[in-house]
Amino acid sequence: KDSEEVAILYSKNATFLPTMMGEFLFGVDGAKKYFRHFLQKNPFGKIIEDKVQKINEEIYIHSGHYDFEVGPDDNRDVAHARFTMIWQKIDGEWKIIHHHSSVVPVS
Repeated sequence: KDSEEVAILYSKNATFLPTMMGEFLFGVDGAKKYFRHFLQKNPFGKIIEDKVQKINEEIYIHSGHYDFEVGPDDNRDVAHARFTMIWQKIDGEWKIIHHHSSVVPVS
């Protein structure tokens, strides 16, 4: 529940299209901006299904569906969302270089 801690998972050059904000964000500062807003919603997330695709030893893609409960304890809403994250090993640490998440459209 600390936007600073979450943001360090992102690379300084990351691109970020978040679930609950319409902006196209960039880097650690963009992640901080989003998570300051999102973490106020008291989220709890659960991956419903996912797949990891290895590109090489230093890059992989993680995608799937997740659900987030958000809101006060006595009035939670569930956001059904899909996600794609691209991870890269940079200076020995895994960082998110791209994150796209969006609410699943109603069919």
